[in-house]
Amino acid sequence: MTIFLINPRSGVPIYIQLVDQVKRAVALGTLSPGEQLPTVKALALDLTVNANTVARAYRELERDRVIETSPGRGSFVRSEPGSGEVRRAIEDVGASVLADAVRETRSLGLERATVTALFERALDRWFNGTSSEISPEEK
Repeated sequence: MTIFLINPRSGVPIYIQLVDQVKRAVALGTLSPGEQLPTVKALALDLTVNANTVARAYRELERDRVIETSPGRGSFVRSEPGSGEVRRAIEDVGASVLADAVRETRSLGLERATVTALFERALDRWFNGTSSEISPEEK
């Protein structure tokens, strides 16, 4: 069983969903440095997707220096990820989440100014407020 889930109806290419999920897992520590990822074939079978899709995601993760592949051994989370790569992985996940939120607000028909005001309010609430000001329902 894998920790990755894809949504073929999301409109986001499957390989990008995988890249984002691996980066998120690395950023949150769910995947540890040196941990082996499923093989391309195994993950493709598990997710019922084409193996080329998984291979493309792994190539992108290698290019972004999140994983490393050793021929004959498999793909692993980089053992010595520099703080820059980890930081970039976290920022990539944040950018993806924000892009999804903006896409959703646009599909709701909200104007740019309204979205900007909502975003500013959220920033003020989460970055200027204290955790005691946030109710458990809002977390």
